[in-house]
Amino acid sequence: MKTCASCGTENPDIARFCLACGSQLAEAAPPQETRKIVTIVFSDLKGSTSLGEALDSEALREVMTQYFDAMRSELEQHGGVIEKFIGDAVMAVWGTPSAHEDDPERAVRAALEVVNTVPRLEGASGLQARAGVLTGEAAVSIGAVGQGMVAGDLVNTASRLQSIANPRLFSCFFIAAMLA
Repeated sequence: MKTCASCGTENPDIARFCLACGSQLAEAAPPQETRKIVTIVFSDLKGSTSLGEALDSEALREVMTQYFDAMRSELEQHGGVIEKFIGDAVMAVWGTPSAHEDDPERAVRAALEVVNTVPRLEGASGLQARAGVLTGEAAVSIGAVGQGMVAGDLVNTASRLQSIANPRLFSCFFIAAMLA
């Protein structure tokens, strides 16, 4: 969606002029590609397959909606930016578009909240979350909309850490970047 600089109205991406006031809409700047130190939280559910087999489609949708809402809330509350939802996995990023000295700590706190929140969801009997947290250098597209903004081995490794984490615990590794 494009937002009109004159009146603040959101307009469809294909609009060249504001549908409310008629002002010309500025073209979005292309994403800026850079390398940055970021922290990734990758969280996935354990037990979702068996829960899906036990519940009817509507009940499962309700549980998953609760899950995604709770994950978004917990991750964003700690300063994370949701990168994507993939099936029942969630990936969030700290350190872009702006970085804070305590981004890794915020990410760890968010991961702990995610892991502790899932068992308390209504109708989520047997569900547990696993989370992997990793800090390091990644290729970042600042200003990317509707596409991946972070790429690199860091993302894959955070996903792997999550997959080997013990439910109700999480894997946490920090890689110190060597700056030239």
